[in-house]
Amino acid sequence: MTIPLDGNVLAGALANLFVPDPTALQARCANCSQIASIAEAVVYPDAPGLVARCRSCDHVLATIVDAGDKTYLSLSGLSAIALPT
Repeated sequence: MTIPLDGNVLAGALANLFVPDPTALQARCANCSQIASIAEAVVYPDAPGLVARCRSCDHVLATIVDAGDKTYLSLSGLSAIALPT
């Protein structure tokens, strides 16, 4: 039987995955399923943070908000990110 662990077990795997340049990673838009590198997104810097939109359908892919003591990251507009092995 598998014993469930808390999210701390992900620390090493996530640290290894996010070391490369994240803008080179391939991501799939949750709205139109277009796959492109994150660098190809259209970014609007004038919102309360950075808003990245899909170049194909204008759907919001990601937001990054610097709130001073914390930075908030949402990738809710992406259905998948391809990470190198």
